[in-house]
Amino acid sequence: MAFSENLQYLRTRDNLTQEQLAERLEVSRQSVSKWEGGQSFPEMDTILRLCDLFSVSLDTLLRGDARAEALADTAGYDRFMDRFAWKISLSIGAILLGAAVMSLLEGLGVPWMLYGGLFFTIVAAAVTVMVASGIQYDNFRKRHPVIPDFYAAEERYAFHDRFVWYIAGSLGAIILGVALCAMAFYFLPEREPYETFVGVGLLLVVTIAVTVMIRAGMTEEKYKIEKYNRTNQRELYPTEGERKRDDRIERSCGVIMVLAAAAYVTMGLTMDLWKTAWWVFPVGFILCGVVHVAFGPREED
Repeated sequence: MAFSENLQYLRTRDNLTQEQLAERLEVSRQSVSKWEGGQSFPEMDTILRLCDLFSVSLDTLLRGDARAEALADTAGYDRFMDRFAWKISLSIGAILLGAAVMSLLEGLGVPWMLYGGLFFTIVAAAVTVMVASGIQYDNFRKRHPVIPDFYAAEERYAFHDRFVWYIAGSLGAIILGVALCAMAFYFLPEREPYETFVGVGLLLVVTIAVTVMIRAGMTEEKYKIEKYNRTNQRELYPTEGERKRDDRIERSCGVIMVLAAAAYVTMGLTMDLWKTAWWVFPVGFILCGVVHVAFGPREED
């Protein structure tokens, strides 16, 4: 397809009139009409703005077939993002499951060295998978900084309807789990091992609910291809100010996690809290998330 055909297809795909496209590009409607009719050609900076506007590569806009690429996932984006979502959600679920197993073994009187070692083995495996998956994701983004929006509107809307139930159902399951735990002690004595069994049951419910929510949230983000393209352009080709901001965020998170590790070791050595002081690491991750939200890029940027 020629540039004129690609431009006409992309404009109609996004439900834009020639007047609306001209307003976004700050040109006249006649210029857009001439481009689509093959009578003239826009300047290079306008072509680059068209690439950003329609989330297509320069090669696709000028020489490719925008219609064919829009209907096919040539980069394997959908399959990659599905696998990425499963790896991250299951890894976080494995850490929560490890905490439940650790509580159960502790309640059964298993020595700390055994269940503690098992828990940190699970954490090490989960963190390894998350780090490797993150590196794979960055490599994928560098290979495919721009993805044509090939999802049909019906497919996107259908998942969004299910997404609401995934989130609501998971939150409802956690609330129901808390309620059942409270009711359980009406029938069971408030002593060990019953307290451990009830607590482990609640942790299992939370593990499943959190895993489902993370998986659903990442899948919902998968359909926001325009956001994916915009974020890639900002992160892969940052301005000097954006680079400085990202460096500050990374250094802040590094300091937070070093302090968390130091706090854990200190409490373990001085107060023998090796079994219970592990909570400093989730707190550290939460603080890192706060730093990213507080100082990271805004959507309007």
